Formats: sequence, structure tokens, C-alpha cells
Amino acid sequence: MKFPYGRKSASDEVVAVSWIVGLAPGGLEGDLIDQANADEEAELQIRLHQTDGRLLRAIEEAVARIRQGTYGVCEVCKQPISKARLEAVPWARHCRECKEREHSVA
Repeated sequence: MKFPYGRKSASDEVVAVSWIVGLAPGGLEGDLIDQANADEEAELQIRLHQTDGRLLRAIEEAVARIRQGTYGVCEVCKQPISKARLEAVPWARHCRECKEREHSVA
């Protein structure tokens, strides 16, 4: 079999073997890169879907709190959640102080 490259050194051997298995430009390497990109895109879509699901659940829980009459009340300290916080995060379950405490512990 004649290789497109002369085999003179170890690096030439790698090039020759790569050519045989299709790693030459436009060969398997391109397919592997395309597959890696497709895998990354699929993982991103899964993460976005999971985030969307969590947000939807948080909104549904906020609607349930409205129905129960507990919307705008912190679940931890039972104090009112500020209007500014509810405008920024309408599905908030904790006041700013309790949320900050939660993050500092974690």
C-alpha cells in the first residue's frame, strides 16, 4: 500500500496510521469533532430543559402559595418578603436575609 506521505520518522508513522484509519482532513476526525459538538449541544439542551422544569415548578409553587394565602411570606422566618424581592424573583420562598444565610451555610 502506498501512503500519501513518506515514512521517515516516528511522527511520519503517526501521520501514516492516521491516514489509514481515516483521521486525514475531512475523515474520521471531522466526524469525531462533529459528534463531540453534537454531544455538547445535547447536554446543553438537557441542562436547559432541567432549568426550565425547575423554574416551572417554582412558579407553580408560587401560584399554590397565592391560593393558600402564604405568598410573600418567608418560609423560614415567617416575615414578609420585600416587594422589591418579589418583583425581582416572583417565585421567591425566602426573604433576602434568610436566602443570604442559606447561601453562606452552603
